[in-house]
Amino acid sequence: MSQAHALSDDQVAGELKKMTAFIRQEALEKANEIRLKADEEFAIEKSKLVRQETAAIDSSYEKKFKQASMSQQITRSTVANKSRLRILSARQELLDNLFEDAGKKLQDASKDKGKYQTVLKNLILEGAYALNESKLQVKARKADSDLVKKAIEEVQSEYKSKVDKDVSIALDDSDPLPEGSAGGVIIVGTGGRIDINNTLEERLKILETDGLPSIRVTLFGENQNRKFRD
Repeated sequence: MSQAHALSDDQVAGELKKMTAFIRQEALEKANEIRLKADEEFAIEKSKLVRQETAAIDSSYEKKFKQASMSQQITRSTVANKSRLRILSARQELLDNLFEDAGKKLQDASKDKGKYQTVLKNLILEGAYALNESKLQVKARKADSDLVKKAIEEVQSEYKSKVDKDVSIALDDSDPLPEGSAGGVIIVGTGGRIDINNTLEERLKILETDGLPSIRVTLFGENQNRKFRD
């Protein structure tokens, strides 16, 4: 059996160096592995944070953009409504002035006696057709008495020729129209229970109500937003 030999000091030192080098190498490799893993985790976490911040910025931008867009729409709508209301107000003021001027000019309607008598005749005739009675009364201004009497004669003749019936029309002097009236007549039938107001003021009111749509179209054109037409 061979006898074991003890290691010399140099041999022991050499073995220690080898072991130290091996341990150092293992430590370096482990440290490098830890560094690489840390770098990888850092890159992942960094990417995650960047995505989160980017998403937050995008969300904030989208929210602010929507708010700005909504604010712009509200402002545009407010301005449009204010403009529309100003236009409507200006149009209504024009119409009011138009009818006010027409009302002032009604007093001039009776100045031309020939034309005014024709107007009176047509107003009385219209009432006679509407009431369709054999006896009627007419109320008028005292200043128009002579013209109304002549108009009545014409009406009775024309009524007879048109409907082949007689109509007796009398001027009611007991209850004349106010002298401040612009003129025209009131035709009374059924023993005073039914009357047709054909004064010039009343006809202007009817025109202001019934003729207003046509007047609007004449002055301002068709309303493009209107879906239905009469």
